[in-house]
Amino acid sequence: MDKQTVVVLFGGRSSEHSISSATAGGVLAAIDRDRYDVIPVGITRDGAFVLEQDDPAKFALDAQSMPEVIDNGTRIRWPEAGGDRVLRVIVPDGSAVELGVVDVVLPILHGTHGEDGTIQGFFDILEIPYAGGGVLDSAMCMDKHFMKVALESDGIAVSPWVTVRQRAWRQDSASLRAAIAELGLPLFVKPARAGSSVGVSKVESLGELDAALEVAFAEDEKVLVETGIVGREIEVAILETADGVRASLPGEIVLTSRGFYDFEGKYLGGDGVDVVCPAEMSDAEIAAVQRVGVRAFEAVDGKGLARVDVFLTADGDIVVNELNTMPGFTPISMFPKCWIASGMSYGELITELIEGGLRR
Repeated sequence: MDKQTVVVLFGGRSSEHSISSATAGGVLAAIDRDRYDVIPVGITRDGAFVLEQDDPAKFALDAQSMPEVIDNGTRIRWPEAGGDRVLRVIVPDGSAVELGVVDVVLPILHGTHGEDGTIQGFFDILEIPYAGGGVLDSAMCMDKHFMKVALESDGIAVSPWVTVRQRAWRQDSASLRAAIAELGLPLFVKPARAGSSVGVSKVESLGELDAALEVAFAEDEKVLVETGIVGREIEVAILETADGVRASLPGEIVLTSRGFYDFEGKYLGGDGVDVVCPAEMSDAEIAAVQRVGVRAFEAVDGKGLARVDVFLTADGDIVVNELNTMPGFTPISMFPKCWIASGMSYGELITELIEGGLRR
């Protein structure tokens, strides 16, 4: 059969640039080359679209070397809506080179300008098919405040929270402090619109609150302060397939010595945390988490994929922590691990995502 051309888009302007680049390494290594022609396009930290090397090893992630997209002087020129769908690159001497007709984009971008609906809107305007979340679900799940509002309105349990805007905190913190005190301890303080646990702090006493807020405000002027839920940290992978929305076997984040599942634990293989999939759960618990995962996905008008993170309490209650519409695909990431445990290979998972984009 004729190959289709996939643009693998990664990097970006957010604090999660390196995670996106590392995800690209995994995807470039595993994508079905018999089925797809691949054009790797990177976005530099300054926002330039450049033609990247098709070399998975260049984007390996380890504690000593955080991969990134470097400005190599090339500039991608996207096809205009209603045009020929040919992707072009301007090379450093100023000439234009045709790269091929784009069939679909696989945007594996995390954070601002990638996972927040903006790049999705860009491709909607250009009329270029893309895999993964759409504008609405991406924007809503990137903003944890509105994600909680949407889930709560659909009858899905979320942890109690107070939203703190930086200006309000600077002007009059007294009423906010009172509301936060009612949440109980411990607390989690997190930027409303950041991911990968960037800027997140665990607060064991109210005396630690101000410092935690400053860390979070460095990422976003809107911050959530949440009640810490005591329970198992369970994650379920959701995938929109030709046969409908599917939920994987759940996995579990097991903290052995780390205070919470932070950046180092997620991506650098830090000590004190184990990512276990499938989780040791009863059939009834598995089915309940899968049902909640699919309900949460549908409550935010989910498209393509999501990872739904929940707490499973000792009483059997399921509390949704958050949805991630472009979860990491690094070798130790939960999303691919859950699907591999459910019988789908890494390469097959990428194919499912791309085919979903083509269907839309």
